[in-house]
Amino acid sequence: MHAVPAMRIDVLTIFPEFFEQVFDFGIIRRAKLAGIIEINIYDIREFTTDKHRMVDDRPFGGGDGMVLKPEPIFAAIENLTGTATRDDYPAGTKVVLLSPQGRPLKQTVAKELADETQHLVLICGRYEGVDERVNETLVTEEISIGDYVLSGGEPATIVMRS
Repeated sequence: MHAVPAMRIDVLTIFPEFFEQVFDFGIIRRAKLAGIIEINIYDIREFTTDKHRMVDDRPFGGGDGMVLKPEPIFAAIENLTGTATRDDYPAGTKVVLLSPQGRPLKQTVAKELADETQHLVLICGRYEGVDERVNETLVTEEISIGDYVLSGGEPATIVMRS
């Protein structure tokens, strides 16, 4: 019998402490111990270049509210995948933005991700969303966990892992 290759899941968030224990229980814990999955949490602030580690800005082209800036997300994705262009990602890599506008998470979507993905990067949205340049260049797909309001992408990430 051959070993099942591990799926690597990288989570990009501005609240890494949100995930400190959530992946250490139940079926996810067993999968981690068996080497089936590897989960890493990354603070988007670690990829900023300014002294204040700012991750938010006004939307490119105008609009209300604040969005996550593209520069730290581009740097994080390049660090994790080796490139900052979705067309150049290694085979089996998907970059998913968790957002209300995304494709609804259903069992078929979860199975598709499990079957087709070796490296899954989850971007936890925040504020009014993410700068549109992130979607245009990095994101392979947007996923929504349902029609209700959340404070950000972190709770959606926990639902996706279940």
